Amino acid sequence: MIRIGMLSYWHVHAEDYTKQVLDHPDTEIAAIWDEIPARGEEKATKYGVPFIASLDELLARDDIDAVVVDAPTNIHRDVMVKAAQAGKHIFTEKVVAPTLHEVNEILDAVKQAGVKLTVSLPRLYDSYTQTIREVLAEGSLGKLTLARVRLSHNGSTADWLPAHFYSKEQCGGGALIDLGCHPMYLVRLFLGLPDTVSATYGYVSGREVEDNAVAVLSYSEGAIGIVEAGFVNSHSPFSIELHGTDGTLLFGFPEEKLKVRSNAKGEGWQEVPIGDRKPYAFEEWVGHIQNGTEAAENVGLAVDLTKLMEASNRSVSEGRPIRIAELQA
Repeated sequence: MIRIGMLSYWHVHAEDYTKQVLDHPDTEIAAIWDEIPARGEEKATKYGVPFIASLDELLARDDIDAVVVDAPTNIHRDVMVKAAQAGKHIFTEKVVAPTLHEVNEILDAVKQAGVKLTVSLPRLYDSYTQTIREVLAEGSLGKLTLARVRLSHNGSTADWLPAHFYSKEQCGGGALIDLGCHPMYLVRLFLGLPDTVSATYGYVSGREVEDNAVAVLSYSEGAIGIVEAGFVNSHSPFSIELHGTDGTLLFGFPEEKLKVRSNAKGEGWQEVPIGDRKPYAFEEWVGHIQNGTEAAENVGLAVDLTKLMEASNRSVSEGRPIRIAELQA
């Protein structure tokens, strides 16, 4: 049995990961820490486990093998470096950290300690993503020239997001770094890592962080990636567009159906059956702990996600495109 310490309930998905821990036959919650003690005590009582007020004390415990990190993004680096140095395996909410430099400090600590790191990138594992990867592998779209992925909800206009999700200090941004993470790592999956990133942020609801955002990824051979995210749209479907020299793929316009039109497949649009999803990243993490394997693709995409988010934020603050090569490692 893998005994897990839950590190904070700051993130809106912390309860989802708690459920995954409780539902998995090989994991259990051993203790809870939270940077807000009252919240941590409440969760500890709810789940019948000890609340440990000191992070160092929790990480020093021999009855904890691993941790799930749902702490504020701005303290991810400190929490995860400490966890790795204490020999605890780490599952974390995206983004790993706000900057590439902090991510590399975490990765160095993980490597030195020999612990297993996996990041929650849920749409990487969804069924439509697996089917899209199969379509791309068969080559019917030709060379990709444009990828556009959009994800938006009405969390700001309907006022259901927690107040701390508008803290620039804690989150490192707004709609793009939270919701836009998913379109960002999908565009990265489809097109690769770009040369430059240009971003534009909107502030419809007048908060400290953006609630409407677009990032444009530019590639040396001419391809373009478009990432869109917002907290101010009531009926904007999650959507994916992939355009290539020989065909186009559409998903979510607005139905969750995958359609392809290709020079190689005859006339008209054809619906492609969507297959099975992959197991969740949490299950993958448990398997890596048990089998001594590495989440290479997962971690690689998570590192690139931070690169793209840091470049987007810098593009807005500096008013110019940011080359990925400019980021401080």
